[in-house]
Amino acid sequence: MSRWSFAASIPVLVFGTILWLGTAWLCYANWLRTGRRKVIARLEGLRFVLVTLLAFTLLRPEMIWLIKRTEQPAIAVLCDTSASMQTRDVAAASNILSRAEWLQQQRTAQLWKPLEKNARVTVEDFAAPAQSANGLKAKAEEGTDLNHALETVLQHQRNLKAVLLLTDGDWNLGKSPVSAATRFREQNIPIFAVAVGRETPLPDLFLEGVSAPAYGLLGEQISIPFKIQSHLPREVKTTISLFNGQREETKKVITIPAQGELQESILWSPRSVGEVTATLKLPVESDEGLPLNNEQSFRISVRVDTLKVLVVDSLPRWEYRFLRNALARDPGVEMHCLLFHPGMAPGGGKQYLPAFPGSKELLSRYDVIFLGDVGLGQNELTENDAKLIKGLVEQQASGLVFLPGRRGRQQTFSQSALQDLLPVVLDEKKPQGLGFQNEAALLLTTFGKRHWLTRFDADENRNEEIWKQLPGFYWSAAVEKSRPGTEVLAVHSALRNSWGRIPLLVTRSYGNGKVLFMGTDSAWRWRRGVEDKYHYRFWSQVVRWMAHQRHLSEKQGIRLSFSPETPQLGDTIFLQSTVLDAAGSPLEQGPVIGKITAPSGRSERVEFSSTEGGWGVFKSSFSPQESGPYQVQVAAERHGRKLETAFLVAPPQREKQGQPVNLEILREIADISGGNAVILESFGQILQKISVLPEPRPMEKRLRLWSNPWWGGVILLLLGIYWTGRKLAGMV
Repeated sequence: MSRWSFAASIPVLVFGTILWLGTAWLCYANWLRTGRRKVIARLEGLRFVLVTLLAFTLLRPEMIWLIKRTEQPAIAVLCDTSASMQTRDVAAASNILSRAEWLQQQRTAQLWKPLEKNARVTVEDFAAPAQSANGLKAKAEEGTDLNHALETVLQHQRNLKAVLLLTDGDWNLGKSPVSAATRFREQNIPIFAVAVGRETPLPDLFLEGVSAPAYGLLGEQISIPFKIQSHLPREVKTTISLFNGQREETKKVITIPAQGELQESILWSPRSVGEVTATLKLPVESDEGLPLNNEQSFRISVRVDTLKVLVVDSLPRWEYRFLRNALARDPGVEMHCLLFHPGMAPGGGKQYLPAFPGSKELLSRYDVIFLGDVGLGQNELTENDAKLIKGLVEQQASGLVFLPGRRGRQQTFSQSALQDLLPVVLDEKKPQGLGFQNEAALLLTTFGKRHWLTRFDADENRNEEIWKQLPGFYWSAAVEKSRPGTEVLAVHSALRNSWGRIPLLVTRSYGNGKVLFMGTDSAWRWRRGVEDKYHYRFWSQVVRWMAHQRHLSEKQGIRLSFSPETPQLGDTIFLQSTVLDAAGSPLEQGPVIGKITAPSGRSERVEFSSTEGGWGVFKSSFSPQESGPYQVQVAAERHGRKLETAFLVAPPQREKQGQPVNLEILREIADISGGNAVILESFGQILQKISVLPEPRPMEKRLRLWSNPWWGGVILLLLGIYWTGRKLAGMV
């Protein structure tokens, strides 16, 4: 059975009719004008046929054949086998089953067998589609790809009558399933979805994320942030513990809000050097439905490093003296000092430098530089020194601390290369800063309360109380505002301007390094009554935080850092290697070659490209194709530099147990396709609706003449014959 279909608009139809009638009149008139010659009659007849075909084409004609289906209709049952289906929240008689167990029961019982009376039933599993990388088979990515499952059924099943989708609806991978549902609607194939699981979350505590750093120093406290999700209807006071193997290393009392989220951190001091696999554990509450998500393991490298610090100032003010004493007592710090006395040559003595290390070779040894009440000028820093400091921070991931003083010499940096590094805008009209009769204090911002630099106590509330009790200050730098892209940790407790409260403790990232601005010279007063308890700890944390990226992995003459520190599958990992030659100078030219070995044993060669500036920095990147531990080798063989290290690529945490079913997306899919979506208790109703569905419509075969190349070829052929005939007849 066949029929014609046209899709022309009324204006096109009118135009085609006028064109056809006009051509008919013109052809007849031309035939009469030429004496009714036979050859002219044939040519005008051919012209009329050509115009008729063109006018017919404007109507966008389609020939449609209806083909009756002879094979038995098919019903596809799609069963979700993703990790979220392990959630145990399905009530069955006197037992509680996981979603996967309930689904397996249905398969064993073949509850959809009644559908086989009028259709061919196929049962298929789905989760994530198979993944491959560079022609090699890799582990399938964890997740639920509803769109891929539906598209696959549509492509491979013939005479499809309906789809029964059994899932929790936790779509977290691939394209939106709405796309597939639209294609099902076009072919009049309904999707019936059953939400397997609860509509509300299980009572549960979930240790969702642990963001441990890649390395830590022996004997130093390491801050390990974590996040806990609570689906319990009550507040929980409990103790989280950190284990190294079977040994409990440290613990912390925490309070988790009801139906809320807790972001905290635990401090740990490692006892031995080496690669450590540690575990955070949260005790299981009696009313938790998912006891298996209360712990997470992570890897961390524990090393012994000595950080090199340079302190530059003008006068030996109180802030300088106590900062120098604190760093000098720090066993993890090697400190050098440089004092530019006004009108005098730089001071000398133990740990003092006779001059600023004004070359890349000398300056590149330092991890952190403190710039006190010093600026550019005679017997101070030079413009070239400022450029070197900028390059050190930008290229080699070193840290820079601005500690302005009452002489206001840091105002001179506004006309130097260091201008771009300042986290704040200084008031040029008040270079000597602001003095106060009444004591002011540093007031932590919301961001500052959670930052590692400001952490004197692991408990956030106690830490805030400590900051409130710290002695204040009577002088601060004249700051107008913070710059874009910075993080304000603390502000002036009393002063504000049109921009808001005056920012006095501000951080920012610049290039590969970090910058800190401390807008008061009175941190030394924190020693009152407690000696160095807080003053020493603060500056010790500053030094380690600012040098962290620079020391992710290193060996004699070569360092390697990578970002992000805790990569997941799907991330692009950026590698940066700093290489020194045999003389200790930054390497200006390579080659620097890397070898990356995946958990499966597959190796990949990467080339590092040098960066501008001549700081011995070489960069590369790669995208991991599988999760697990990676071995990395970086070598500059011409210079005898080689480094081996490892890092862990975690799988993406798409699949989460304990989450409620996503009934909303299932209803959207079903509505678009003409089906229905129900909760688990209505499973029987869905089977009934599927069983009474009509037979699939006959298949349609369409031939679009208006877009068919053969149709266009016929018209062109006739046109060629027409013009050839006119030429032979002497009409051209």
